[in-house]
Amino acid sequence: MSRALLVGGAAAAMMGSLLSAQSASAAPALATPGPNKVTIEVATVNGSGCRPGSAAVAVSEDNTAFTVTYSEYLAKVGVGATPTDFRKNCQLSLIVHVPQGFTYAISSTDYRGFASLQNGAIGTQKASYYFQGSPDTASRTHTFRGPLADNWQVTNVNTWPQLVWKNCGENRNFNINTELRVNAGTSDPRTTTSIMAMDSTDGVIKSEYRFAWKTCP
Repeated sequence: MSRALLVGGAAAAMMGSLLSAQSASAAPALATPGPNKVTIEVATVNGSGCRPGSAAVAVSEDNTAFTVTYSEYLAKVGVGATPTDFRKNCQLSLIVHVPQGFTYAISSTDYRGFASLQNGAIGTQKASYYFQGSPDTASRTHTFRGPLADNWQVTNVNTWPQLVWKNCGENRNFNINTELRVNAGTSDPRTTTSIMAMDSTDGVIKSEYRFAWKTCP
């Protein structure tokens, strides 16, 4: 699947200094792009949780974030599940075009979904992202334990030293790997079903990635 998603509108002003001038190692100020557009192309989509056509990407109007919406991303174990349903994954490779003179990192991420875990069952949500060809990978794992029957949300925030920046002047795809797992644990998979979902048929449940911007030298 390949599509270009264009976002117009004027960008916001400078976000200001992150640290006081009193610090000798003060980080450079974050900034948002100029009036040009941010464009994202979905280069490739692979995985049991996101067959072609079941994942969509959109950029916010103010260029501060982009969202990924899934429609068939669900892992389950127990009654009605196949042996491979306990794990679902999705690998997205994105081409992010940004205004000249700027580069970006991901400052924070939100992941949302629904879980129905029987008493004793365990659900896991894992996500990582990195720039093509770079050894620097940001990865987080969250665990949920049954009994649980509710929407779930996790937020990962990266501090300045944790930010993984795209090198200025280089064309590198931004890769996102996500995974859902369900383990029956002490629940009885012969009589019960447990699920973890990160999908939405109405576009409400989305994964959100927030940009951090800085100017290139």
